[in-house]
Amino acid sequence: MSWKRKMGGSVLGFIGFMLSPLSWWNDLFVNVPLAVGAAWLVSLFYPPAFQVAVVVAYWTTNVLGLVLMHKGAQQVLAKDAIRPNRRRELLLDVGVSLAYTLLIVVLLQLKILQPVSAYLGTRPQ
Repeated sequence: MSWKRKMGGSVLGFIGFMLSPLSWWNDLFVNVPLAVGAAWLVSLFYPPAFQVAVVVAYWTTNVLGLVLMHKGAQQVLAKDAIRPNRRRELLLDVGVSLAYTLLIVVLLQLKILQPVSAYLGTRPQ
């Protein structure tokens, strides 16, 4: 396997890890800002979709992270060298993702997270 392929796989794996639920500690710095940013873009076109867009975008970043980790590992390692996550670790990761999702929903309901226009005091027509 060439060093370029290993390096590319390592970069994919790192980006995937940063987006994945396996790195729950960085959700507030990576996934949540990405989700809110994506929801702001959606709300520019359809403001009522902001809340749903935040949750969908958050879950999408987590799934994308898992896919990128898998693809990166495929490039770096042989197929038989990849070990699947243990069931307990997977349940913990899903639980943390659900907790962050609940936090996002609460922040949306308290109107702490809102479309950009709400922060600026303007409403699109």
